[in-house]
Amino acid sequence: MNYRIDEDTKLIREMLLLSRQELGNFIGVDNKTIARIENCDVYPLLETMEKIYSFSYNKGIKLNFIKEMLYKEEKPHSSIIFHGSKDEIIGPISVSHGRKTNDFGQGFYCGESAEQTTSFIARFEKSSMYMIEFKENDLKKITFNVDRDWMLAIAYFRGRLEKYKDSDVIKKIIKRVSNADVIYAPIADNRMFRIIDRFIDGEITDEQCKHCLAATNLGKQYVFLTEKAVSQLKVLEKCYISKPEREFYIEQKKNELQDADNKVRYAMIKYKNDGKYLEEILV
Repeated sequence: MNYRIDEDTKLIREMLLLSRQELGNFIGVDNKTIARIENCDVYPLLETMEKIYSFSYNKGIKLNFIKEMLYKEEKPHSSIIFHGSKDEIIGPISVSHGRKTNDFGQGFYCGESAEQTTSFIARFEKSSMYMIEFKENDLKKITFNVDRDWMLAIAYFRGRLEKYKDSDVIKKIIKRVSNADVIYAPIADNRMFRIIDRFIDGEITDEQCKHCLAATNLGKQYVFLTEKAVSQLKVLEKCYISKPEREFYIEQKKNELQDADNKVRYAMIKYKNDGKYLEEILV
């Protein structure tokens, strides 16, 4: 799937009240090239696309954010969700392309906002973000919150609780997940998993872990586990992420992590006498 560079170039130019000649002068591209791009006579090189999208972003036009709002307005009876790729989606969407050691095992993972999704892939130079329409129809959906079951599920599917697989608590969680077509749950990045690791290693209680994870809340994700589930997804658009946009989200994420570190330290102290250790829960 290509970027909609033809529509986007014309939209950017008209939003900024620029002629093709003026836009070309600003980004160092011949005005005839601008015309060919807008008329779909040529699909530009990545270098040219970067110039166009970077110029737009630096002029204050947050194109992907605008598109998110418009899609949600145009499709009020659907969920508009977002998939971030380090490169691109090749072929039809399938659960078989995902890693088996993700939060809930192999599946197709999406975020609930463009900003959230972009922040996770911003450090990858060739990353792109997909806007997807989800019409839920006769699917078995389960929801997790930031609680003990969610923590144990993440730890199990990331391979940290194999020795407890026969525990009744773990069996119940596995059964619950295996019966689902789609899961709606908090996101757990590698930093959050390190906190879960401390719980698994017996350093902190479930209550300490839960409140630490809540402090680093990264939002919710949709996890599609079956082909039936992904068959109800429709890719609306592949969105370009320019260099200044990626740099903005990298810096924003760094600042958010610094704030979260203080919240984690606070939660670790405040709840140190509350809850149970892993061995008390699973043995």
